[in-house]
Amino acid sequence: MSSSTRPPDPGRLPACPGNRHDALLASLRLALALAYPLLAHAASAHQHAGLAAIALADIVVIVLLGPLLQGRARAWALLSACALALWWLAGTRHALLPLLLVPVAFVALVAWAFARTLRAGQVPLIGRIVAALDGIAYPALAPELRGYTRSLTLAWALLLALLALCNLALALLAVPGGLLARSGVAVPLSVSQAQWSWFANISDYGIVGGFMLLEYAYRTRRFPGRYRSFLDFLRALARLGPGFWRGLLR
Repeated sequence: MSSSTRPPDPGRLPACPGNRHDALLASLRLALALAYPLLAHAASAHQHAGLAAIALADIVVIVLLGPLLQGRARAWALLSACALALWWLAGTRHALLPLLLVPVAFVALVAWAFARTLRAGQVPLIGRIVAALDGIAYPALAPELRGYTRSLTLAWALLLALLALCNLALALLAVPGGLLARSGVAVPLSVSQAQWSWFANISDYGIVGGFMLLEYAYRTRRFPGRYRSFLDFLRALARLGPGFWRGLLR
């Protein structure tokens, strides 16, 4: 692709208020996202209703962060309503139950985001990322690379779907009062919420990170010379910018 038709490098766009706002928004969302599993695990491990409410509030803020920073009254009103609801929930014996559903819903949603791009006529999600990293359109990728990105997209979808199912099974076993037993289902084992949390809020991320590292090691052997190091690869992903990642998940 000639320099006249190659898209500008996202990492070299001139600084502007819009770019700075997007970067701030992305940084705050990342910080909140990293805080959630720690808050949820602490709440589950210590059976602390207040921490459970704070963890759920963290998710609400992630969702509403953009409108909140823009000062939209509806977003602030919704945040206030959620805060009141969570304050009430923290005073009940059911405060920890919503935490069981969050990892299931989140991981299943990401699995669906990968899987839906495998439909006929769609560009596989990993293919879109690789094409953006190379600064070319997806059809311009080498056939072998297009095939690999499709297979990798499928692998991510299957891995995440399996994790979502595991999270769901462990959550059902960890529900206080024995939900499965009360439904007439024979349960050969039980799981505490602390044990469930170690898997759903901690181990999930280790499994995903480990898969990412193993795949990168394999990719560097199959397609040598594309990246200098894993850190270089992560920097390249970051340079795509918040706008690209928002559009990718739409």
